[in-house]
Amino acid sequence: MTHQPQPVPPAAEGGGRDGFARRKLLGMLSATWLAQSCYALVKLGVPDLLAGGPRTAEDLAVATGADPHALRRLLRALASAGLLKQPAPGTYALGPVTELLRSDAPGSAHLTALMYGEEIFRSFAEIEYTVRTGRPAFEKVHGQPFYAYLDANPDAAYTFHTAMGDQSVPAVLSTCDLAGVRTIVDVGGGNGSLLAAVLAEYPQMRGVLADLPDAVRHARTRLRERVDFVEGSFFAHVPAGGDAYVLCRVLHNWTDERAVALLRRVRAAMAPGARLIVLEEFLPEDATAGSATAGMVDLLMLVTLEGHDRTEAEYRALLGKAGFDVLAARPGAGPGTEGVIEATAGGDEA
Repeated sequence: MTHQPQPVPPAAEGGGRDGFARRKLLGMLSATWLAQSCYALVKLGVPDLLAGGPRTAEDLAVATGADPHALRRLLRALASAGLLKQPAPGTYALGPVTELLRSDAPGSAHLTALMYGEEIFRSFAEIEYTVRTGRPAFEKVHGQPFYAYLDANPDAAYTFHTAMGDQSVPAVLSTCDLAGVRTIVDVGGGNGSLLAAVLAEYPQMRGVLADLPDAVRHARTRLRERVDFVEGSFFAHVPAGGDAYVLCRVLHNWTDERAVALLRRVRAAMAPGARLIVLEEFLPEDATAGSATAGMVDLLMLVTLEGHDRTEAEYRALLGKAGFDVLAARPGAGPGTEGVIEATAGGDEA
């Protein structure tokens, strides 16, 4: 008598609702494997080597000094994930996503991949420590706070400041009327990408960039005219004399107490009639209504820095405590984009 195979229940073969949930969960649990594989690809310089067109795994191994067998398996895995193309057996080419890992690509994520794959990856490995203690895991892993680490590690500082500067200028900035501004002060302006965009739009405007020495050094390579540079901690000094002050993606790096201290420093530097422009992504009041990345970015802040993302109401409260009157607030154009709050120095601080 011949045995007839019985149908496999959907759950047993990974089908059905339970099977889908399990596959989704396993995909999330293994996401770091794919991320670190992209990091290794960048660290080896493969995306730049593939900029000129397809190359064989053996050729890439020679060019990078990698083990041929191991590199071939890495490339094959990334091709199976849809990140690399394989125009012929053993030959690989960049796909639309991995094109962005080239160091010279418009909107490059090259340095971001390095930063996420090194200091950030090791910090997330200790997220349990952060959740138990409330302290950034970065300090446990690297032995010092984030910005102190950058001061002591110039290569990491360059990667961080350039990666942050490569982020696009928040689109909502275009909704701010800067026509009458003669001098704009970018507090914590990084490598100067925002200031460069503003000065290009307003040829009669001058700019001041205030940030730590490493950031200013990189900004000097981008900004050559109509800009003054002020090196040092903005907790100690904010340049006076601006008609408008910008804090772009700065306040979320700090605790409420430190953020208020910074805002008070900015307020003290502002002349009557000057305006403050705060650019930050606003967390939604309902956590399920925001962008898929909003909560993850807040986790990034949790494990690396002492700050956190906030709702619009929470940013308004910080400004009020520092003595500002809010003129207007506008959300970003969509999930995952920055909103803007415009404010002026009010009367007595709260």
